[in-house]
Amino acid sequence: MQVRLMTAVIAAAMSLGAAVSVAKAKDPAFGVWWTEEKDSRIEIAPCGDGGKSACGNIVWLAEPNDDNGKPKHDINNEDEVLKARPIIGLPLIQGFSNDGPGKWEDGSIYDPRDGKNYSSNMEIQDDGTLEVEGCVLFLCKGTTWTRYQ
Repeated sequence: MQVRLMTAVIAAAMSLGAAVSVAKAKDPAFGVWWTEEKDSRIEIAPCGDGGKSACGNIVWLAEPNDDNGKPKHDINNEDEVLKARPIIGLPLIQGFSNDGPGKWEDGSIYDPRDGKNYSSNMEIQDDGTLEVEGCVLFLCKGTTWTRYQ
């Protein structure tokens, strides 16, 4: 009898742990998003310490090649070594902490147009869009991303 009870308790605990992991994986911010200009798509997924953070990479560009027909690279990066990175696959957002479903803060966003990182927060809006904010000191600018179907 006691072995059955212990087995049931362990099974229940494992199910609860799996349910929590599935809930985190289904955060409304996770998925593929169009940027506001619709010139790129960003995939946001769990990452870091057991998936407790959110990260995002560029997965598509409207114009993936430069004027010479070669894939675009991170030429505006201040770090000479990173200038050789291709834009597609580039880590764009990282280090976010979850503050509830669809709300992520204290992360950073990289802008390959100017080669700089900015403090960032992001949050799902009532209409299902994702508001992404980049800040320098106390000056912040937001952009609205829409889910890619």
